[in-house]
Amino acid sequence: MLNELDALESKIARVVALCRELRSENDGLRERLASAETDRQHLAERMAAACARIEQLAQQLPESNA
Repeated sequence: MLNELDALESKIARVVALCRELRSENDGLRERLASAETDRQHLAERMAAACARIEQLAQQLPESNA
């Protein structure tokens, strides 16, 4: 009986350690995701600004009478 309890205790300790490890990994992934979302938003804003600038420059081009 004592051996069974020791084995159970060992299994529970492994589960707890795994949960802590997974929680830590999950936290890290959340941080990376938030950073990636921020980068994506920044790049989307830059892209929109570049598109607006290109449209503005295109409107300044003289029309061809071909």
